[in-house]
Amino acid sequence: MATRGSGSSRLQRMEAQMQRVLSELISREVRDPRVGPVTITQVELARDLSHAQIYFVPLGGDQSGHPEALAGLRAAAGFLRGEVGRQVGLRHAPRLDFVADE
Repeated sequence: MATRGSGSSRLQRMEAQMQRVLSELISREVRDPRVGPVTITQVELARDLSHAQIYFVPLGGDQSGHPEALAGLRAAAGFLRGEVGRQVGLRHAPRLDFVADE
């Protein structure tokens, strides 16, 4: 990860917290059968907190599940955004962009 200058430790803490919250939400709250079990590998949060890139892999490394899981996560992004905002304590939750981690 590139050095971000001042405030980077705050961003890193928020990224780690978002990763934990998203992992829990996806496993417990997302009911979309396309998603299945996934591992959130990394969260990259923009400096202005306007958007976050969420990197994931299907559990077990099943490469064939990427397109379906990606579609399911994108469909659940609005719900996840609201829940992340509440649980992390953000006034304006970032837009979530899911990316299949290769």
